[in-house]
Amino acid sequence: MQYQNMVGGVFHARPNRFIAHIEIHGQLEVCHVKNTGRCRELLPPGAKVWCQQWDTPRRKTKFDLIAVEKGTRLINMDSQAPNAAAKEWLLAGGLGTIENLKAEVFHGDSRFDFAFTKDGKPCFLEVKGVTLENDGVCAFPDAPTQRGERHLKELTKAVQDGYGAYVLFVIQMADVLYLHPNDATDPAFGNALREAAAAGVQILAMDCSVTADSMVIRQRVAVKL
Repeated sequence: MQYQNMVGGVFHARPNRFIAHIEIHGQLEVCHVKNTGRCRELLPPGAKVWCQQWDTPRRKTKFDLIAVEKGTRLINMDSQAPNAAAKEWLLAGGLGTIENLKAEVFHGDSRFDFAFTKDGKPCFLEVKGVTLENDGVCAFPDAPTQRGERHLKELTKAVQDGYGAYVLFVIQMADVLYLHPNDATDPAFGNALREAAAAGVQILAMDCSVTADSMVIRQRVAVKL
């Protein structure tokens, strides 16, 4: 996926989940944060960031915060990017040949990110974006997520009902060692992930090639449950 009109800046503060104060071209700007997670490790004061500029009169802010430099890593922190990148990856054959790809599909009381047919079998896929990293090791989630736990249980039930099911962790950076569930932060999610895997849900993790104006799924990363 590609961004347009990107500009560099310096992070100053994040007064709430939705906005950040960022110095751009020598002026302090109010920017929309496209990630409501904590992201504390990503945004220390002085961090180099990349923002997308908009010239839309109705917008409350002129900029969206997209990516941040953490040490030598460039990390995309746009929470909408994983689904867009996943769609491109699926269409490019990331899971092999699939048909009838659809987004935001309801099944019973559930809504899954993607549905498709593979080898004649209807399948569902949930995408989880990953930005939490420490010394090359990634973890999910970075905050408790009852919604994420519910998704895993719904996918487990889908497998029991005869569907194919996948969880795709899109790691929004490159060159990481492995991914593990963040049991210290959300043990319920970790337990649900292990139960889903045992039931036959396919657990996948992929890292991404990230630039200041793009993010593309790159290669598979080990998942340690």
